Amino acid sequence: MNILIYGGGAVGLGLARSLVSAGNEVTIIDVEPTVSALKRNGIVQTGVLGSFTIKPEQFTVYDSLDGISDTYFDYICVCIKSYMSEAIAKVLQQYKDKIGNCPIVLFQNGWGNAEQFIKYFDKGRIYNARVMTGYIKPALHHVDITVHADAIHMGSLFGGDSTTLQPLADELTKGGMPAEVTQHVDKDIWAKMLYNCALNPLGAIFNVPYGELGKSEYTKGIMNDIFHEIFETMHRAGYSTHYHSAQEYIDVFYSKLLPSTGEHRSSMLQDIQAKRRTEIDALNGAVVELAKQYNIKTPVNEVITGLIKFIEGGYL
Repeated sequence: MNILIYGGGAVGLGLARSLVSAGNEVTIIDVEPTVSALKRNGIVQTGVLGSFTIKPEQFTVYDSLDGISDTYFDYICVCIKSYMSEAIAKVLQQYKDKIGNCPIVLFQNGWGNAEQFIKYFDKGRIYNARVMTGYIKPALHHVDITVHADAIHMGSLFGGDSTTLQPLADELTKGGMPAEVTQHVDKDIWAKMLYNCALNPLGAIFNVPYGELGKSEYTKGIMNDIFHEIFETMHRAGYSTHYHSAQEYIDVFYSKLLPSTGEHRSSMLQDIQAKRRTEIDALNGAVVELAKQYNIKTPVNEVITGLIKFIEGGYL
């Protein structure tokens, strides 16, 4: 298959490595200096899913869609930060004659990304992927997988035919990145929202691994409030997840989910340390904005969003 990966960050490189290893043609779009680093060094993957090296001649990489030939892709995998969603949707729409009419799969954090893409594309083309794998990038061409909690889940939020993603899931799995197609990706995304909205910003604010947040009654209290606010908002907005109540999720979170990723450090912390914009608007900020539509109060999520915005304001 011929696959376009828009975004050569940690997730994008992990996908690219798997798809190339499975024998697919892969094109990556990113910016300098990442493009030059990939052309010079290829892709290196280390960590819990194994060590691999992909040579530069095994894939192509460009700094814009201008570089690609007039060829259609079987899939487009969007691996960009959530705050870039609308801008990249516009770019892809401008090159619609080059990229063809293939499925667009959003490998992004948070809630609200698909809504940005359906402004420019038919709902039937837009799919979401939930990724429960932790990455760091020791170098521009090097992705290190620090934790892998579950297979990638891919599906449609809009009732689209998710079976069209099965070949992509098969190739990712063949290349060493387990992936599955699901009819309930909305539930998967909200489950990840619960996890990320508690751990990602607090891990960044306090500069501690996730496991430390579960050792203090103070941070546990904050996280529990976040969970309760999200459940109320999610249910009022007509969504659901795999857990029927906040308390059911809390029980599973402390007994199973948190212990399995206790040593992991927040990607938001990595963004702050690199003086990059965070994805708080697609996490706790998205909960706050959705809650406002239903006149729901979310004071803890509002405070968390404000704290991260304050930290960002010191360098942006």
